[in-house]
Amino acid sequence: MSGVTGDIGGLLDDARDLYADDAAASELLERYDRRLREPLRLAVAGMVKAGKSTVLNALIGEKIAPTDAGECTRTVTWYRYARTARITAHLTGGAEVRLPVTRSEGSLVLDLGGRTADDVAWIDVEWPSESLRSTILIDTPGIASLSEEVSERSLRFLTPTSSPSEADAILYLLRHIHGSDVRFLEAFRDTAAGVSQTVNAVALLSRADEIGSGRIDSLLSAARIAERYRHAGELRALALECIPVAGLLAEGARTLRESEYSAFAELASLDRVVRDRMLVSVDRFIRQTDGTTLSIPRRRELLARFGIFGVRLGAALVRGGARTSSELSERMIAQSGLVDVQQFVADQFRSRGAALKARSVLRGIELLLEDKPKPGAGRITAGIERVTSGSHDLRELALLSELRSSETALTPADAASAERLVGGSGTDGLARLGLADDADLDQIRRRVDEMLVHWRGISESPLTDRPTADLCRVVIRSVEGVASELAVGGWSDSAAADVVAAGSPA
Repeated sequence: MSGVTGDIGGLLDDARDLYADDAAASELLERYDRRLREPLRLAVAGMVKAGKSTVLNALIGEKIAPTDAGECTRTVTWYRYARTARITAHLTGGAEVRLPVTRSEGSLVLDLGGRTADDVAWIDVEWPSESLRSTILIDTPGIASLSEEVSERSLRFLTPTSSPSEADAILYLLRHIHGSDVRFLEAFRDTAAGVSQTVNAVALLSRADEIGSGRIDSLLSAARIAERYRHAGELRALALECIPVAGLLAEGARTLRESEYSAFAELASLDRVVRDRMLVSVDRFIRQTDGTTLSIPRRRELLARFGIFGVRLGAALVRGGARTSSELSERMIAQSGLVDVQQFVADQFRSRGAALKARSVLRGIELLLEDKPKPGAGRITAGIERVTSGSHDLRELALLSELRSSETALTPADAASAERLVGGSGTDGLARLGLADDADLDQIRRRVDEMLVHWRGISESPLTDRPTADLCRVVIRSVEGVASELAVGGWSDSAAADVVAAGSPA
């Protein structure tokens, strides 16, 4: 281990020595150690019927998460990478039971063997999917369920009162902003890894295809709504981004079958009047007709897999030139919003994975010291403060949260610039600088120099108060990091050193 992860590893060793005589504390510290070493934990949450399981299946690329209303959808379920498929139910009493690995019509079947969700603490699905190598995905029961106990399972897991959340980051699905959504995101912000941390949540405007009643332009309408949520109201302080996504379309596209492509091709080949009449509504599409050879059961299956929006889109894309099932799959995925979600997760969560995990583990150690104080704990507390203040990644996360959730003395333009420079729009160097991917070295040098001069000027101004000066120093360090990062891509070492030296705070 290196960097902040290695520093925390040393703190965990010290804490294990301190609590060597406490079996429960020792086990907790071992869990934190494993958490530092494993992939990022990304939970999928939202109200009932928000489309959590379809989005999760789309991210994995297989129909693994159950989408019906069975007992398994009322249980927290982890999906992690393994070479061999294995499913384990962790029962509420602490016992573990292996479940059979069976599939039906291409979908994984989670059979609890007659047990109810009340009998199961959580389910662990180990699966040989490349999508799970870098991220552990966690499906959670619906928030604001009619069953109070079902909702409580998600709340206990994601927003515990006496420990850090089990999730490092969260995809929160909503169909529109509801009071229950706001309350949950506020609770997650305040307990995930310390108060007022908003940097590990993204809102997904799910079932975006239904916003425009399944019309071809539905996602455009959803994008406008997401833009409004993104920049105004309560959501800005609770999530880094709001992204529209059609989960059912994404799931269907990633698991598209050859027979389904053939069905879309037949719809595309129909006379336009006949096709348009069939696709007016769900009822019309499944009505008895001589206009197509597709049986009613087969049309019902297409609706179940893609929705009326997906059926309309699939036929339109085949007419537009999708000549194979793989081409149709790629184009449907591109239209679904899934690529935007995947890119955001890579840019904002996985790229910050070490820091996000570090925040959770540091908070867990703090809570253990508070709950079970011991002589000699002061050395560990001091170590936590040293790691937190010395890690620029952690300072960036704290500043990003501050900029998103509270007022600062900066002008609106400077606040937006600071947010971008500390990674609010992505952690890539060019994204931080607000430059296009094809920016040349002269443009990069000028922007870095401009930013360093600007932020040093604010920091050193006699009119700048102490909190703002501290904020500026974090921003300056981020710009220096960009200069160093981009030097590897083409700058000479001496040029990079000159820029960094010119912008380093006194």
